[in-house]
Amino acid sequence: MAGISIIHRFRSAARRFVRADQGNIAVIFGIACVPLITFVGVAVDYSRLNAARSSMQSAIDSTALMVSKDLTSGVITASQVTAAAQNYFAALYTNKDATTQQPTATYTVGSGSVASTVLITVNGSIKTDFLNVAGFPTLPFSASSTATWGNVKMRVALVLDNTGSMSQDGKITALRNAVAGSGGLIDQLSALAKTPGDVYISVVPFAKNVNLGASNYSQSWIDWTDWQNSPIQQPNNGSYQAAIPNSKFTAAQWANVGPGSPCPFTSGNGFPTVSGSTYPGGVTFTCTSGSANGSSTVSTIPSTTITINGASVKNPICPSWDAASHTFYNGCWDSVKSGSTYTHTWYANATSTWTGCITDRTQPNDATGVLPTTSDVTTLFPANQYDENSTAYCSSSASTQLEPVIPLSYNWTALKTAINAMQPTGGTNQEVGLAWGWQTLLQNSPVPAPAEDANTTYNRVIIILSDGLNTEDRWPVNGNGSTQNTGSGNTQFPGLIDYRQKLLCDNLKNARDSKNNPMYTIYTIQANTHTPADATSTILQYCASSPDKFYMLTSSSQILTTFNSIGTALSKLRVAQ
Repeated sequence: MAGISIIHRFRSAARRFVRADQGNIAVIFGIACVPLITFVGVAVDYSRLNAARSSMQSAIDSTALMVSKDLTSGVITASQVTAAAQNYFAALYTNKDATTQQPTATYTVGSGSVASTVLITVNGSIKTDFLNVAGFPTLPFSASSTATWGNVKMRVALVLDNTGSMSQDGKITALRNAVAGSGGLIDQLSALAKTPGDVYISVVPFAKNVNLGASNYSQSWIDWTDWQNSPIQQPNNGSYQAAIPNSKFTAAQWANVGPGSPCPFTSGNGFPTVSGSTYPGGVTFTCTSGSANGSSTVSTIPSTTITINGASVKNPICPSWDAASHTFYNGCWDSVKSGSTYTHTWYANATSTWTGCITDRTQPNDATGVLPTTSDVTTLFPANQYDENSTAYCSSSASTQLEPVIPLSYNWTALKTAINAMQPTGGTNQEVGLAWGWQTLLQNSPVPAPAEDANTTYNRVIIILSDGLNTEDRWPVNGNGSTQNTGSGNTQFPGLIDYRQKLLCDNLKNARDSKNNPMYTIYTIQANTHTPADATSTILQYCASSPDKFYMLTSSSQILTTFNSIGTALSKLRVAQ
């Protein structure tokens, strides 16, 4: 009976407990605390895990970029990749909450269209505080990063001043060493190329003109208009424009010039004169015995017959070198008796006698990168018989030849040979150098760049070094070889040559690639070693892609350090994550 009573009392107590509602919240809270505290603990542990993983990813990304940069610039070899990765990661990863293993690095050499890569992977873990109770004393994590290059290719145009003043203060020697010397820019850039064609370099030596090489005389992109015309048919050069006949030398006087007549271009007081009067226009040339560049000066019209481009030219009236434009005229008038007077017909030399000089294009295409087309003469490149300081600078026989333009190439030896052959020549026309630097980066130009792959990124770079200010160009009215004239109407660039260059640089800087990024990066260098110093070149400052890409040098020794600095910057540009 006692057992039955105990069971009965227990059942009654259980029924009362079920019906009771006092204190249920506290009981439920006590039961719920266990999972709540567990979840908070898990969140704390996972927050620590994410922080450790995030900082590891940042460190491994930086490690991959630095290792790839060292590899592409030759600082380390392939066998040193893993050690370099471990050293960089150890310095960069400072999270004290995690334990990490040594990173592993895998270097894959690119080939063809396949990029070179460095893959870096690292594993780590954190000790848990709360999850340890649940049987998870540690939480593992990992990170990896890949740096890729080789699908980013580089094309660099070197636009280099070869003017006469480069002979001063050792500048031309310093320039050769900085670009073509051991460890110079060519060595720096060639080290970035893992396969042929990864890096290309072109060379554009410039003075008043550039030299495209006499062997190109049959090319359709040459404009022969100026080269074949007589002095009176040249572009309008303001006060320097020749005019025969004119108000001081009439048509009747011109019709009387024949064999035995005094040269109608006799020089006096720096300007040709006729019968003691200053020749209008101030053109500065005399008469020669023939149309060739070295013909002797004559005071009277000879009674001879010469051959010009297969034609017999009687009693030739041949204008000599023009001191205003620094060019030779390429032909002669004949003097054929017609009644009591003479008729005069102009005969031009064969284009095969051209020495290779090209001058500025007809405006506005002097400031554009438009490709030449025979249907529009303003897109063609004018041939010029450049001669200054008694030297035909483009002639292969000149003792100080203006070296020919070298199209984009990865023949490093040939590029160095061309650089080391550079000689100081004539006056300064930075614009024509920049225009041809641009042409070397364009496909289908007279100096065509190699075809580009639509799946490849290209860094196109122009580096121009000049030691002075612009002094002359195609048009004598713009400058005389010592200084440029003003009158552009632009307050920032009043110089007539500088303003032309400003328009060119605007077009270069406004050019965009398929992703709407700037197509060209422009570095400008002014080697200002003169005493007294030249003014800072406003136009070179303006043409630089950004202020940090303009360099003002005050000594020749800075040429080497500047090119090394640019080479280092281009090495970084070559690597893309």
